[in-house]
Amino acid sequence: MSERSDISVSRRAFLKLSTRAEPETVRPPGTNAALLSEYCKSCGACMEACPEQIIIAGSGRFPVLDFTRGACTFCGGCLEACPSGAFSEDIYAEWSWKAEVTDACLSLQGVSCRACEDACDPRAIRFRLALGGKSEPLIDPHQCTGCGACAYQCPAAAVTFKRTEPNKKEKPA
Repeated sequence: MSERSDISVSRRAFLKLSTRAEPETVRPPGTNAALLSEYCKSCGACMEACPEQIIIAGSGRFPVLDFTRGACTFCGGCLEACPSGAFSEDIYAEWSWKAEVTDACLSLQGVSCRACEDACDPRAIRFRLALGGKSEPLIDPHQCTGCGACAYQCPAAAVTFKRTEPNKKEKPA
């Protein structure tokens, strides 16, 4: 009986393990997530300086972007307000987050929705008609700024963000 019990516990523990990686936290432009614990004093200056009010305190009270509150305009207010050196101009110029659309997308379910496309100023999101009255969202990674406007407008919360290789450009638009 004890062998059976051990096996059940092992199976239960095994099934609790997730094969999917947790999504990486989107930090404000200019932050180096690896250095936050060393430099960030959790003072909240970046949060107060954000005119869009999308920077919130995340785990450890470190700043994270919350695209359910709005989009980032890349104004640089958080960068300028930080007194601790947790933000860097070099890292700011390398903003490398791009939008992705998950299977929760209403258009993929056959529901007519183009909220993300309408919200995207750089026109990085387009839809391709598919069979069965569905439309497939397509994101041009060269046009996507990672601002979050699409995520803010998505009624199904189907837009997530993934870090890509930095583009090393002047300043995100």
